Amino acid sequence: MLVLVAPGQGAQTPGFLTPWLELPGAADRVAAWSDAIGLDLVHYGTQADADAIRDTAVAQPLLVAAGILSAAALGDISPDAVAGHSVGEITAAAFAGVLDDTSALGLVRKRGLAMADAAAVTVTGMSALLGGDPETSVAHLEKLGLTPANINGAGQIVAAGTLEQLAALAEDKPEGVRKVVALKVAGAFHTHHMAPAVETLAKAAADLDPADPKVRYVSNKDGRAVATGAEVLDRLVGQVANPVRWDLCMETFKELGVTALIEVCPGGTLTGLAKRALPGVATLALKTPDDLDAARALITEHAGA
Repeated sequence: MLVLVAPGQGAQTPGFLTPWLELPGAADRVAAWSDAIGLDLVHYGTQADADAIRDTAVAQPLLVAAGILSAAALGDISPDAVAGHSVGEITAAAFAGVLDDTSALGLVRKRGLAMADAAAVTVTGMSALLGGDPETSVAHLEKLGLTPANINGAGQIVAAGTLEQLAALAEDKPEGVRKVVALKVAGAFHTHHMAPAVETLAKAAADLDPADPKVRYVSNKDGRAVATGAEVLDRLVGQVANPVRWDLCMETFKELGVTALIEVCPGGTLTGLAKRALPGVATLALKTPDDLDAARALITEHAGA
């Protein structure tokens, strides 16, 4: 049984889209998406520096475009389940046929702009906690006024809040936490700081006509499989200001009997979590087109079990 997953913000690196645009038709496809959403995805994916692609309004459409493009390069595949981390849920919605590619890119463009506007109200950020007991860490974060915005499993929780609160966390780590790492994001996503973006995104979603998922769509709100397009869209809107429960998604993968996990471009983060939390599950991260042959072999062996 194969699950196809899409990473969230922070996975982007300068120039990561460059090799993918060398595939037949890819550059034209991305150029058309750029025209449709008013953002030069080709430039940002090939020439822009780390600071430029850290911008929420840029990073989010860039990640969704890369995810859709790299999945399409695999050919006509039928995963047994799909899921995405944070903004990767929009990528997963495209995989599942809930939204067509252009609608997904249009929605994520509005999401990124709305979240960037919300983040501009107060200077905020996010930091990953590595190691430690989840309950102990969550209690410590709440004491400091921080939100456990991503509970990722495999010993990782991401805290979100003001820079002052995050600085206090770096000085006062929860018991058992090995390291606190600042993330390449420009806001406290999946917290109350993003509440203004929810209303904007709800209005954007109201103009869409989602289809029901063609494959099992696992939501990172609670790890549940969602059966209707309307509920997928509703969850995409609400998740902007609520914690990501990737740990529960991986629990669902385990319950489903998933035997292989492929993470679309720019892969690496979610496969790393899966290696620790899902022992025995084959994993592959699509970083460049050089990974496509290995991914196709994995698909042949595991999809449709």
